Formats: sequence, C-alpha cells, structure tokens
Amino acid sequence: MTIKEIAKLANVSITTVSKVINNKDDNISPETRSRVLKIVKEYNYTPYGTVKNLSTTRTFLLAVLLKNTSQSNQIFTGVLRAAHERGYSVLFYDSEDSLEQELKHITSCCQNKIDGVLWEPVGKESIENARYLTEAQIEICYINSTVTEEALRIDYQKLGFLCTQKLIEYRHSKIGCLLKKDSSRSAQLLEGFKRCLFDHQLSYQDTMILDSSDPSCMQKIISCGFTGIISSHYTSALTLYEQFINVHYNIPTDLSIISLKGNVQRMADFPPISCYEIAFQEFGYQLCSFLIEKCESSEAEFSFSQENIFTNETYTLNHERSLDLPYNFQSKKIIVVGSINEDITFNVDNLPQPGKTIMINNVSVSLGGKGANQAIAAARLGKETTLCGKIGNDMESNFILDILKRENVSTAGVHRMNNSQTGKAYIYLQRDGEGTISILPGSNTHLTQEDMTAQEYLFKNSSFCLLASEIPIPTIIEATRLARKYHAKTIFKPATLRSFPEEMFSLVDILIPNKKEAALLAPDCTSVENQADYFFQKGIPTVIITLGQDGCYLKTVSESRYYPASKFQPIDTTGGADAFISALAVYLSDGYSLDKSIRIAHYAAGFCISRQGVVSGLVDRNTLQAQICRVEPELLHAGDC
Repeated sequence: MTIKEIAKLANVSITTVSKVINNKDDNISPETRSRVLKIVKEYNYTPYGTVKNLSTTRTFLLAVLLKNTSQSNQIFTGVLRAAHERGYSVLFYDSEDSLEQELKHITSCCQNKIDGVLWEPVGKESIENARYLTEAQIEICYINSTVTEEALRIDYQKLGFLCTQKLIEYRHSKIGCLLKKDSSRSAQLLEGFKRCLFDHQLSYQDTMILDSSDPSCMQKIISCGFTGIISSHYTSALTLYEQFINVHYNIPTDLSIISLKGNVQRMADFPPISCYEIAFQEFGYQLCSFLIEKCESSEAEFSFSQENIFTNETYTLNHERSLDLPYNFQSKKIIVVGSINEDITFNVDNLPQPGKTIMINNVSVSLGGKGANQAIAAARLGKETTLCGKIGNDMESNFILDILKRENVSTAGVHRMNNSQTGKAYIYLQRDGEGTISILPGSNTHLTQEDMTAQEYLFKNSSFCLLASEIPIPTIIEATRLARKYHAKTIFKPATLRSFPEEMFSLVDILIPNKKEAALLAPDCTSVENQADYFFQKGIPTVIITLGQDGCYLKTVSESRYYPASKFQPIDTTGGADAFISALAVYLSDGYSLDKSIRIAHYAAGFCISRQGVVSGLVDRNTLQAQICRVEPELLHAGDC
C-alpha cells in the first residue's frame, strides 16, 4: 500500500495524507483527518523511511508504563480491547518500582516513536523524566497516581466514602477500616472513610485502622467492639470472613463486612461478601480511549475529561448479604450456656436395678445435653439463639455441629477441645416414659470462666440466658454475671447440684428445679410450697418447680399457684424440662405475661414428652401455636392464630 493509494481511497491529495500522517494537519478539517487516519489504520500503511525518521510521524503504537504489574491484568485487557478497536498496537512496560528501570523504559518509548503513553509514575522523582517524552512529542496520560493532579485514577476515596456510608445506613457507628500497608488504594480509601465519618458527625480515631497482616487483627476487632468492617482489598476481607466463621461467628448477624473487589468472574459468589466492584477492564478501556483521543485530536477539539473516565454510576454494590444492623438494633436473642452431649438411648421394659440383668429392646443415638436441647428448642420457636459450650475434637463433634447448623443455632460460642472427648449421656427409657440418665461429661467439664469472659460479646442484645448445672459452677456464675451486665434475665435449671451455691441466689432471676431437685436443695422443707418459698426467701424472685404430669408450682412476690400440665401421652420424658424452659424464655422475650408463658410452655413440654427422643420431640412455633389455637386460643394474641 502506497501513499498514493491511501490518498485515492480517502479521496484526498497525497499532500493531505502526508500532512495527516506527519501531524502537520492544522488546516485540515477534523472529518478529513479522521477519514484519512481510519484508512491508514485499516490498511496498516507504513510511511517510507524518510517519513519514519521524522519525530512527528504517527506510528499507531501506544505504551503502558506501570510502576508494577502485580494487579493490572484486568486493566491490560481493557487497554488491549480499546487499542484493537482503534487500530493501535500496545507495548507494556513494568518498572518494578524502580526509577532506574522506569527511565530505561521511557528511553525505549522514545526510540520506538510511540504516539502516546499511559504512565503510572514510580514516584515524585519520575515527573522530572517526563521532559524526554514531551521532547519526543509523545502524548502522556498519567494514571493511578497521587504524585500529580493530572493523573486519571479510580476514585478510591469515593469508594471508601460509599463503603462507610453503606454501613452507616445500616446504623453502624463502631466501624473498623481494614487496610494493607504501603498500598495507595488503602491510603485513598482511608481518606474517604474519614470524610464520611466527618460528614455524619462520627469521630475518627487511629484505633479504627486495622492492619490486614496483623495476626491479632480479629482479636482487635472483638476487643474494640466493631460491628462493621470496610476493607480496601477483597483478599483481606475474605481472610477475615474465614477467621470469624472458624470461631463460629455469624456474618452478618455478629459482624457486617463490606469490601472493594475487582470484577473477576467467579463460579459462585461464596462466601457472600458485599463488595463495591471495581471495573478494572472498563477503566483500562476508557484510559486507552482517552489517550487515543488525545493523540488524534487537536488541543482545541479535545474534550475528554476525568468525568468521562469514571462516574459515580460505575461503582456498584454486588449485594448486601454480608450487611445487617448492629446487634443492639436487632431483635433480642437468647443465649444458652450448658452441656452438649451425644445421647445414647436404650429402650427397656424396666429400668436397671442392682444385681439384675435387663434386655435392651432398641438403641438410638442423637444430640443431647441440656444446653443443646434448650438451644434447639428456642431456635425452633423462632428465636435467634446462640449456644456456648465445649465439645471434643472427635467424630461425635462433627455430628453435633452439623445438627446445630441445620437447626439454625449459632455456634459462635461452641469450641472444639483437643485431647478431650465429647460428652455422652446414656439414657435408659422404660415403656411409661420414665427413665434414668448416666452422664460422661467429657469436654463439658472444661467450659471455664475464662471461656465466658472471652465470649462476653455473645451476651450483648440477649433477652434471656439459659443455664443448667451440667457444667462447672464457676462458669455458671460468670455467665450469670455477664447476663446481668447486659440486662439479660437468667433462667437456671439445677440439674445435678447437691447444694445450692449461696452467691447464686442473688444472680438467678428464674429458678426451675423439678420436684426431686427442689427436695434435695431444700432438705428441711417437706412440701413443694415450702421448697419454693425457701428459694424465694433466699432472693430468687421467680421460682417454678416442675411436677411432671402434675404440671408445676409458681412462686413470685405477687402469687403462689399450681399450673396443670397439658394433656399429652408421655413416651419419653427426658427433654420435657428443656422444652418447658425454652418456650418460657421465648414467649417472655416476646412480651407475653408470665402466666401465659407458663401455660404455653406446658404445651411445648407436652409435645416433647409425647415423642421418642428429645431433639425429634421439640416442637416448632407454627405447630405449637396451631395446637394452642384449637384448645386455648385466648393464650395467644389474635394475630398469632
């Protein structure tokens, strides 16, 4: 292809083509110049040597000069797409954060007579070398840099502002900012974070800055009480998410996370972290288009601006699944501190007696322990529930965690313990539903005061704390202290106590022993009424003694009365008390009176004892309320039936 042929295709003179190619086209109309350039690029026309030696000759060659290429693959893709569409070739240079290497690349750009360069300077000193490019009449477009105001860059300050604003919209005020050291993106995001806090009258403190490389980062988040985290890098957010999930936090119930993220296509959006997606490919495409426009337009005609590169509409939030209200704005939850066991149930005709051998008719294995039973019971009744306890690092622990997860019980407070076995309960159950239980406590005995202190955050925003004495008494005392600190009422089941610790009388709000436990703990009192009065006089404001098929007895400052049990045929009475306690806590938490809550709790207990196995016998809210609506609809609000 010759210049004469190009002129003929463009319907212009050879002189006009020469002027356009050699950038001496001031007196040529923009339409003519565009038409000539289009034909030159489409037919890959190369000027003769005399023309090529001129510094102003167009080569349709661009360069991308980056300080480093570690995170630029997506930008490359966008640049190449725009260059290909406009008939340009592209040279890529990596300065590897070296000023010396950068200068060598600048020299190479001049020697190759490129038309324009997208340049990310290594540092402030780099700008001094811009004169070499200017002397070679190479158009410069600075990118991704804070060393010059002319640079076009993704507005990470804006993104930091948007992330912070989104958390504030969810009513977060205790927000941490997760950053990477020596990262320009992190530094800019931090400025947006500060500006958003200022605009919403929230104070900024240096303790809000979190270093993603700090091994104690997660502990700092917990100790500082942060309810929301913004992250400058998706990989940092992902690591943090996994750390919290591994200690059984619920995201976003316990912690909201929002991050920046490149628009990488993933097979599945898991874990579901809410992200403002950075359209790197589109950014690269726009940058290259900007540079080409700058190369091909006269100064008077050039109208591209930074607003053409990126607008606010470009920043989109993928979803809001890792965002929620802070715990103190969520509905009140129930926390259960207690034993977690594997239950092995033996069905027998008669309970074991000393010196006698009995035959076992059937054996079944299920999840048990008063803590686990009560947590599942509360969760099935529609209340957000967190369980605190210890299990071993054995096969049984996997079985237990799978069930708790399936039952929507938060296991943020459940921890595996090495070199210890999961607790076990051996239950002998005879035909009339009565039974005996032998317990191998295992890891339950290792649930300590220190465990409670470390999990103090779990007590926040709780309405009730349910406790049973199959775990160490000092642990129970610490749990009641934390519950009181966060205004949660305590319900205590003294299942295995031989004597009642004096200091607990002032810490328990509702005591629920059965008739055998009450008789053991108040040995000088011969009647149920006297036993209940004994605990009441010791300082416990509400005492409920469960009486099996005879219902229960209530003692408070204002009343003393018996409640009949609901009419269910007993099959397995093992978990009746756990079902009763959980239902009582759930309905009291929902604003029902003590009288109605006790009567509803009897129905929940009745459902449980009428079925084999505790977990399988625990009733869900819809089934429970449907039954109550048929029998005693006045117990429920009209809207609940």
